[in-house]
Parts: sequence; C-alpha cells; structure tokens
Amino acid sequence: MAFTQTGDPTIRENIQAWQKLDTDEQLALFWFIYTEMGDAITPAAPNASTVSPEIAEGLFNQVKALDHEQQLQLQRDLINRVDSQMSRQYGSLSDTTKLLFWYRLAQGMDENTIIPMPEDYELSDDAEGLLDKIKALSFEQQITLFRDYVSPMGAEPKAGAEI
Repeated sequence: MAFTQTGDPTIRENIQAWQKLDTDEQLALFWFIYTEMGDAITPAAPNASTVSPEIAEGLFNQVKALDHEQQLQLQRDLINRVDSQMSRQYGSLSDTTKLLFWYRLAQGMDENTIIPMPEDYELSDDAEGLLDKIKALSFEQQITLFRDYVSPMGAEPKAGAEI
C-alpha cells in the first residue's frame, strides 16, 4: 500500500505510479523534476518559517562526505527504507525538511559534490509519462506530491541515543 497524506486522488495516483518504478528510476525522476521545475519549487522547498535548513544541511554534509558510490547507495536505501543510522536520521526529519534535503541533494548533483546523473540517461516511457502528469499539476499539488513522496522514506527513528 502506498503512503499518502493527502486525500487528493490525483496525488495518490501519481505517488503510487512513482513508487512502482524501480529505485534508480525513482531517483532519476526526482532529478528530472528538479532540472525541469527546480526554479519554481525552490522557494517553496525551504518554507523558511517551518523548517530548519541547518538540519537538512547537516544531513546533506554527511552525505557529501561519502564517496559517490556510497552517496548513490544511501539514496537507494532511503527509498527502500533500509535501516541505517543515516536513514533513521532522515526518518526523524519533518516532511518539509525531507523535501529540502532532497532539493539539496539535487543541487549537489549540479555541483558534482553528489554523484551526478549519467549524461546519457533517459527516463523510461512510464517515468516520462509520469513526469508529464506531474508538470500538469498545479504548483500546490506538486509540492504536496513531493512532500507525500519523500515523507515515508528512510527508517523509523529509534528511542534514545540510537537515533
């Protein structure tokens, strides 16, 4: 069952379609969304009044310190909800902070501090069709979709010092 916070059937349908893609295709779709719509999403991602950018930046810096293969594996682990310390740290973030963290990862890919997309990568037909559907949504629906998509990723935080 797909996790969604919204009752909007269009958003639920898009999230379910996104989650049906394989892990690397999900990552690629996120990258293509960032490259095509990042300028529009940028002001909404931080939503400065409700998010602590320092928290997202701290986790981003931990990822940036990894080598490229480890960075890719961590992103896969977040999508697949693998239980690790970083995944639990991510799981403890607010939904808006999670969105900001993924935005920072995309910026890091642009800057080559995070493993970049292969230059010749092409989305599958399913992912391309989903990207077109997402582009057709209203701005508010897009932000809700992204927030609902990133929210269940990662692992559940553990009690006490274990995070």
